[in-house]
Amino acid sequence: MNITINEELRSFIDPLTANESAALERSLLAEGCRDALVLWGETLIDGHNRYDICTRHGIEFRTVQNTTFSSLDDVMLWMIDNHLARRSVSDYQRGVLALRKKDIVTARVAQRAAAEPEADAAPEAAPQSPPWNTREDVAKAARVSSNTISQIERIQKAATPQLVEAVRAGTISINAAANVASLPPSEQIVAVAGGRKELQLAARQVREQKAGSRPPKETPADEAADLRAQVAALRDKVDALQLENAALKQQLGL
Repeated sequence: MNITINEELRSFIDPLTANESAALERSLLAEGCRDALVLWGETLIDGHNRYDICTRHGIEFRTVQNTTFSSLDDVMLWMIDNHLARRSVSDYQRGVLALRKKDIVTARVAQRAAAEPEADAAPEAAPQSPPWNTREDVAKAARVSSNTISQIERIQKAATPQLVEAVRAGTISINAAANVASLPPSEQIVAVAGGRKELQLAARQVREQKAGSRPPKETPADEAADLRAQVAALRDKVDALQLENAALKQQLGL
């Protein structure tokens, strides 16, 4: 049997840690591969880690076919939904997967819209937004906040591979990594090489720099002082008007 590994599909899966890989290897060697690997034609779509270990040790395994897919996009969406439902998937990886699903679904909607003849479109029909069109949709599917999704997007756009790997490994938080990602690539690499403390220091320096560039906010004490000054100015105006009024009355002999 020929089994093909699609690297794009494989990238949906977080690499196992050393401890996780060792535990899975011990289990397969002791008990065999009890769960069947899932194929779409010759393409492996579920069980990549088990397949690697089984082929390395000559452990027998079963396969089953999933014939419900009509395209690679269908397979991707199925894999994404499977991994989003797993508890072991990190917040970062769930966010990345949910953003990938948004891209696939949005592209599909655009392709269908482009393929439909304009004459067939009902002129009175209101345009509809595609599903997964907002950050809130993505955040809900990933079970994280909208702010976390925004941070993951910043990491995807600007982070070096070294920084991304540090987030995936849990060496740095999503929030801190989003700050470090604003640094030049060379500084990101140096921070990652320095380990957890260096990354935390870099993130803190970026936060402090951002805070220093913002106009200072008035404190409650400042606001109270402003109000007292306004009241005092109004009282001065009232006193001046009263004196002016008294002078006019005197001139008129009232």
